[in-house]
Order: sequence, then C-alpha cells, then structure tokens
Amino acid sequence: MKAVHLQKFGKPEKAFALVDIDKPKCPREGVLVKVEGFGLNFADIMARTGLYPDCPPLPAVLGYDVVGIVEEVGQGVKHFKVGQRVTALTRFGGYAEYAVCDPRAIAVVDDMPIGKAMALTTQYSTAWQCFYNSFRIGHGDKVLIHAAMGGVGSALAQMALHEGAEVYATAGSDEKIQALKRLGVHHAINYRKEDFFEVIKKKGVHLDVVFDSIGGSSVKKGCKLLGAGGSMVLYGAAQFNGSNLFKKISTFLQFGFYHPINFMSKSQSMIGVNMLRLADYKAEKIQACLKGVVKGVQEGWLDPLVGGVYPIEDLAKAHNDLGQRKTTGKLTVTW
Repeated sequence: MKAVHLQKFGKPEKAFALVDIDKPKCPREGVLVKVEGFGLNFADIMARTGLYPDCPPLPAVLGYDVVGIVEEVGQGVKHFKVGQRVTALTRFGGYAEYAVCDPRAIAVVDDMPIGKAMALTTQYSTAWQCFYNSFRIGHGDKVLIHAAMGGVGSALAQMALHEGAEVYATAGSDEKIQALKRLGVHHAINYRKEDFFEVIKKKGVHLDVVFDSIGGSSVKKGCKLLGAGGSMVLYGAAQFNGSNLFKKISTFLQFGFYHPINFMSKSQSMIGVNMLRLADYKAEKIQACLKGVVKGVQEGWLDPLVGGVYPIEDLAKAHNDLGQRKTTGKLTVTW
C-alpha cells in the first residue's frame, strides 16, 4: 500500500516521502479501515519539526484521524461490520491507504461529507473533552477561546454558545473575525490588531474559563483574567512551532511559573488535555467524546467547520497552510 513517511525533520517539501509499505494485518481486537482521506492536526506540524515527544522514531507514518470504509473486523469486535463508512482516531499511521483502528475510537458517519466527518474525531472530540469533561460551563459564564476559527476552537465556540455562555474569541484576520460574528460570538478580537488582555481587562471582566492552544505569553495573560473558581484549559502550544532554539526557550519562559498555593487560594485550576494520552490509557473516554459530537451534529447544534480538502500531491502545501495559520476549520488530505 501507499503511505507517507516522515523521513526527516524540517520543511514538508523535504521531510515527507511517498513510499510502498506492507498493508497492516487486522488484529483480533481491531478494525482495518481502507482510508479515503486523513486529517491534519497541529501535532503533525510539531512532529514534522521535531517538537512532538510522542512522535515515533523516523521513518514514521504520522496521522491521528482518518475517514474510510471498514475492510476487515477483528474476531473480538462486535459493533462494526465490513462496508461501514467511519471516522476513526489513529495512534499514528493515518497517512496511509489502510489503517488499523481501535474500535473504541470509531464512529459511523455514513454519507457525511469527508471534511465534516474528519473534524469529529480529533478536533471536535478534543473540544468535547475540554468543554464537557474538563470544566463544566453554565449559562452566563464568561469564556475566552483562542484560535477560535481553527478546528478545535470553532467547536469550542459552538459548544459555549449552545450552553449560553458569553464568548470572547481571538482570531488573526478580519475575515475570521467576521466569520466568528456570523457564528454568534459576542466579542471577537483580532489579535494582530488588539491585545486580548487589554480588551478584556478594560471591560472589567473576570473569566470563568480560558481555552488555550497557543501557549507562551497568552497563558500567563489568560491566568490573570481568571476570576474566582476559574480554570485555564490547555490543549496545545502553537507558539513552539519553528526551529529557532532561542524562540523556543523564550516561549517556554513566557508561560510563566505557577505555584499550587496560588491556585488554591483563588479556587482556580489549570488543566491539560492530550487526546493521545487518553487514547493510550482511557480509550473509553474517546468513545464517549465521539458519541457526544456525533449526537450534536445529528441534533443540528454542532456544525463542523470544514477547511481545505487537498489531494495527496498537495500534502506539503496543506502542512504549510496549517503551520502558517492561513486556514479555518479542519484540513483533509485525500488519496
């Protein structure tokens, strides 16, 4: 079968190679999926640049989510059958024509468009874990969402609006700001023109929760905006992208340093979300998240934001577009 190897760290034009490798065998407790397309995640960018600690030794096949047709079902699997069209989380191995998937991280999507189906597994499930399982938000709570026109960010915005929260959201262009307003976001902030910290501080607002995928100074600023009982939910560190060592060290220091006593005295918390770690040790949580987002889409209050759909020949372009934050929503690469 065809697969994409990450053969060295660096720019996508030189880092990836299309290769022929053996088709994987379906294990007793697994599902073999013939891949229609695979998704891109910011973790892919970090892995390609050598910044992702979970990346397998090179050469490696990246990829955390796929959409495709069930080709084979292991003898120990009861809830899926050959021929079903599914979206699935993969523990790497997604950049290939076939992928072995854990049945606890699969959802049937029937004829759902590939872009929408792709968004459910990683982006929307991550958002579900952040929003519903990490910090319970109620009507009128004040929420800040960074990178709110990205895959996870747009999902978080929809969830917050559905629960009646007052939503502050950041994005990096006027077009994205307008899109956020169309989505119903109450306070959309272009971070290239305004400092979100100053905007919110001037309003005298104390936030109940901040969802941060940026890292660095945004975390430090966000913590200063939290009110009593507030929480900082971290699910990424986009500022670590790049190869400049000085910049990486600077970004690390900009996070700030926090003592548990400070959180206790203010009744605040900081929560980290890593879906791969949950997939390793508590895959049933992935299954619960998938069920939640699929139900939300079926009920109509969740509408996955679809970004670009690229042919395999344009994988490098897709990586560059995502890394340079040129995109909105989920990016998909098709075979």
